Amino acid sequence: MRKLFGTDGIRGRAHVYPLDVASMLALGESTAHRLRAAGISPVVILGMDTRESGPEIALALREGIRRGGGNARFAGVIPTPGVAYLCRERDAGAAVSISASHNPWHDNGVKLFGHDGMKLSDEIELRIEEEMLAIRNESETLASAEPLEHDPSLSASYVRFLESGFGPRALAGRKIVVDAGNGAAFEIGVELFRRAGADVVAMFTSPDGKNINENCGALHPEAMAARVIAEKADFGVSFDGDADRVIFADDRGVIRNGDEVLYLIATRRKAEGQPGSDVVVATVMSNLGFEKRLAADGIELVRANVGDKYVLEKMLERGATIGGEQSGHVIDLACHTTGDGIHTALVLGAILARESRRFSEIETFAPMPQILLNRKVGARPPLDSLPRYREALAEEESRLAGEGRILVRYSGTENLVRVMIEGPDAEMIRGAAERLTAILADEIG
Repeated sequence: MRKLFGTDGIRGRAHVYPLDVASMLALGESTAHRLRAAGISPVVILGMDTRESGPEIALALREGIRRGGGNARFAGVIPTPGVAYLCRERDAGAAVSISASHNPWHDNGVKLFGHDGMKLSDEIELRIEEEMLAIRNESETLASAEPLEHDPSLSASYVRFLESGFGPRALAGRKIVVDAGNGAAFEIGVELFRRAGADVVAMFTSPDGKNINENCGALHPEAMAARVIAEKADFGVSFDGDADRVIFADDRGVIRNGDEVLYLIATRRKAEGQPGSDVVVATVMSNLGFEKRLAADGIELVRANVGDKYVLEKMLERGATIGGEQSGHVIDLACHTTGDGIHTALVLGAILARESRRFSEIETFAPMPQILLNRKVGARPPLDSLPRYREALAEEESRLAGEGRILVRYSGTENLVRVMIEGPDAEMIRGAAERLTAILADEIG
């Protein structure tokens, strides 16, 4: 069992174990050792979002990589998918994105990618983690380290890659609100929409190291949605901190989540006869109404565990080209190896530009009532070891009588237990979710 790596790398409070200098030095060194032992190029691409702790972590990783016999190249502030792309494009052995995604500024994290631009398997992460813990020296510091040198050609390559997928002025005549979340998309995301010919209304593009995701971005798209209405825009987008996912608002300011985006892209590609478009991979969190509508359109929905790396594994297994999460993380294997919020926004923008109707007039699916409640917990005992919870779960499943779903799991990135319930009656499922979370909070502590 991995102790530090979760569903999306290592994440936690910045400057504190396991995101302290000593741990990041050990992680860099163990990663370089792993590459050299496998006969892979020990060049590692590093990139980060806008958190104030990013440079310290990048510096520690670089020093650790050097100690392990490798070489690090620093891309500066760049979306996580840009780091993944550069790993392939520059023939690097690995890449690390320094980001805590949607978490607040005082958190940070590291996401590791392999030579192929895909997130490392659980097995490889475990091996790196084991060596990292074995060689970590708690007393080590960065007192004598050379300053980081930013290579601007790296981010420029990523911008060209995204731009190459769209014709000149593909979004000409469209007014789009772009909420960069004071994160990694604050320059690149806005610039690419402008290059595509859109009239861009930019929001939250002044990062100060502490305002990333603060009442903005993919977790807080309300301000973006209101601005869409005020500006009479065609649609709006909100990116999370590292821009690997995106949430949309239509021209009426209605939030459209990842399930709807997957539906629109998948059905248009199936209509065009594109290979791999008869299967969509989503997670166990995706709405049951989404699954039923896809089936009616002749598209199979395959569910994976929560976490984009698990979605990708299932996509490769089933030959699907589109997959993702309800949270707005969309993987387009036609051109990419990981979720990319900017690419997704441009893809959907191009689809909408070709439609004769406004976004609010385009039908997707009727969602089944769904509720997700999160509760902080102080431990993570196996859920099936909790007798009061097991009894309550059986009672709630009996009430649903096969007309819905209950999914309870621990978060892979935070100390939370998540209770998701779907069913035909919104009031009933809310009551059930509240009862289960209360019991879990009391039984776990």
